[in-house]
Amino acid sequence: MSFDEPSRRAFLAGSVVAVGAGGAYYLTRSDESHDDESHGLSPEFHASDETSTLGVELAGKPIMGSPEAPIDLYYWTDFQCPFCAQFERETLPDLVREYVDPGRIRVVFVTVPFFGGDSMTAAVASRCVWEQVQETERSAYWNWHAAVFDEQGEKNSGWAAADNLVEYTRSVSGVDADALATCLDERRSTYEEEIDANAAQARSFGISGTPAFLAFDPETEAGEALAGAQPIDRFEEAIEAVEDA
Repeated sequence: MSFDEPSRRAFLAGSVVAVGAGGAYYLTRSDESHDDESHGLSPEFHASDETSTLGVELAGKPIMGSPEAPIDLYYWTDFQCPFCAQFERETLPDLVREYVDPGRIRVVFVTVPFFGGDSMTAAVASRCVWEQVQETERSAYWNWHAAVFDEQGEKNSGWAAADNLVEYTRSVSGVDADALATCLDERRSTYEEEIDANAAQARSFGISGTPAFLAFDPETEAGEALAGAQPIDRFEEAIEAVEDA
């Protein structure tokens, strides 16, 4: 299968699993330390400057798991999306234990601003934090990412405004909150362009909400897509179908 843009759109639109009870959202905290609030996970992360076989620019995107993993699981997410939080709380720990840690998959995080201004601010902050830690302490990104989801409030209520994100960061070991504040001031327009491009590509793939996923084998170009906060067995089915293709 040749994965030019039309075939990607057709592939994703035709293979998205029907949203279950978890649902999906569509386009239409404190001074306590967050060191132990990373959902009980300590996954490996790596960085890449490559363009994937799917056509996704990997530069600037946190990648959970081994760079040698044979299957990519693309994960389109929004920090303001409650079903993304549900997925990370209920399903991601099992995915990490059963598929990421053993080296069967790697997870490519693509943060997109489906809910407007505060979603964009959080996406820019995520980009800033990854840029800050990717050469030194990549695991600190996960602690920050989990801490922000732990603070999730009502959409566009201000919980994900820049000042609040900086304050949450002060309790995350390995991430410099003052450097994040500077990055949000000085690099926002540059990173917004990248994030807008990621969102446009997601739409070109037929993705209209978060969370959205694609399990994809770069060697065979076999893939299985899912939408919503699906349980672990749906991911198992999708990943094993790609492995067996």
